Amino acid sequence: MSKEVLLDNNAFLVSETDEKGVIRFANEDFCKIAGYSLEEMLGKPHNIVRHKDMPKAAFKSLWQCVQKGEIWTGYVKNATKDGGYYWVFATVYPFESCDNSKGYLSCRRKASKIEIEKAEKLYEEMKKNEM
Repeated sequence: MSKEVLLDNNAFLVSETDEKGVIRFANEDFCKIAGYSLEEMLGKPHNIVRHKDMPKAAFKSLWQCVQKGEIWTGYVKNATKDGGYYWVFATVYPFESCDNSKGYLSCRRKASKIEIEKAEKLYEEMKKNEM
């Protein structure tokens, strides 16, 4: 069984990707929790931290939302480099920089035990529907 990594109450994970989801920036909190160095993360798809328990429909919803220019929020179970996992409440913001390149900024905080329990139930149902 994989080990859960608990975020500190004041942890704030930030990453920026291009419009294809390739990491352009990751802050120290994100690197530390995920277990990757910044060098290992840069240029990699953000889904290197995707956990197998996450239903495909959750990310489909995220992508549909941000590609329309809308802000997405939700609970996400991510995988660590060493096979563990951690839960976050994520907010993903689409943006366009001054050079007209588009991308996404994701800000994540610790999810509460109650929030995680609700998300687990919802995601279990969603995974059943995928089969």
